[in-house]
Amino acid sequence: MKRVLLVAGALLLSVGVGVAQQDAVNGAQDAMKANGKNLGGVLSPMFKGDKPYDQAAVDAALTQLDDTAKKLPTMFPASMKDAKWEGDFSPSPKIWEDKAGFDAKVASFAKAVTEAKAKIKDLDSLKANFPGIGKECGGCHETFRVKKG
Repeated sequence: MKRVLLVAGALLLSVGVGVAQQDAVNGAQDAMKANGKNLGGVLSPMFKGDKPYDQAAVDAALTQLDDTAKKLPTMFPASMKDAKWEGDFSPSPKIWEDKAGFDAKVASFAKAVTEAKAKIKDLDSLKANFPGIGKECGGCHETFRVKKG
């Protein structure tokens, strides 16, 4: 009887760990999708002149990017290395193999967002600062993200 309870307890624990891991994966994917939405759907169209400048939308986009930048250092723990990732992209194993390099890219992205939040107050300042955010975001993707298929 003790063995049955021990096995049942272990199974429940492993299911709980799997659910927690999938929640973390979903959270990371949601954050990256929000980054894409704010960079590509909010800031970029204003930068290109496709949409009128809207300071409230800029501030909201930069706040979300800043929130993600603050979470990134802990968003990909070693326990997620073998997790199931849905969608077109997944994290590269290099995140865990080159933790120092990943942390440096995250810090560069966070710095670009923090500086942009302080500087972007009109269309001209958006045009001056938006490319730096995009460069840092894309630079991390080049090394630490894998396109599936």
